[in-house]
This record gives sequence, structure tokens and C-alpha cells, in this order.
Amino acid sequence: MSVNTTVEIPRHGTRGVSFPRMPGVLMRFMNRMTFRIFRNRGFRGAPGVLSLTTTGARSGQPRNSTLAYFDDGSNSWLIVASGGGTASNPAWLYNLAKHPDQAWAEIGSRKVRVTPETLKGDERAQAWKRITTQAPAFKSYETSTDREIAVIRLRAV
Repeated sequence: MSVNTTVEIPRHGTRGVSFPRMPGVLMRFMNRMTFRIFRNRGFRGAPGVLSLTTTGARSGQPRNSTLAYFDDGSNSWLIVASGGGTASNPAWLYNLAKHPDQAWAEIGSRKVRVTPETLKGDERAQAWKRITTQAPAFKSYETSTDREIAVIRLRAV
């Protein structure tokens, strides 16, 4: 199996959940606090959360996102670009697509450089089934929006 380091962006949906916009400073604070609280206990039924550090697609600045992750073998994790079921893709997905070679994941106290890979076809379908079995809340996201929710594999470099 070859590693695809190209991250593909699914088309925006025409419907989805909407959340109020928070000021950037508040969002960064919430991301840090969420990661600190849930780093060892999990989030929404997922085994844990990771802090994904990417490089901003437009700004070129470091960006952190706290995401649920699912183990995918040795030094490999799955993350979901659900955005909670919004019609648009999360910003971190655009960051990974623009700078796939500049991504880091902090899992617990371990920080590793990662290479992202978009899952497609049967591989994505199997991963999605496993994810929604482990964390049923994710299943509702795909009914909230009409866009395909990307599943990304992160592999430690």
C-alpha cells in the first residue's frame, strides 16, 4: 500500500449544522483547554483526543485543532473532518491540503510529525463504520450535512 500524501478537499455541502463564530483568541483558548481536559480521557466516545498542529493555508502561521482520534495500527491514527456536521469543511483540512508536510500530532504527552492521507472508497467506508461504531455521535454528522465527510489517516514520520 502506497502512502498518499495528497489531502483531498470534498465539495462544500448545501446544508449542515451552524455554530456561532467565536473570536480567534477565544477559539484558541477553548482548543487548548479541551485538549488538556480530555487528552487522557477521550471525547464523545472516542478513545482520546489529539492536538493537531498545521500551518495555515493562507496565513502560513501555526494552527492548533483539538480532534477526536481513532487508533489505526502502530503509529497511525484516523481523524474525521466532520466539523460537527457543518456544510463546510474545517479549516484544518485546508491547512493539511496546502501543507501536508508540516503537520504534527500531540497525543497524550507524545508529539510526533505526521503525514496525512485521505481515505477513499472501500477503505474509507470500512474506517467510517469502525469510527461510528466506536463513537456513535459521528453517525449523526453525516445526516446533518450533504457533503462527504473526509476521513484522514495520520502516520508518524
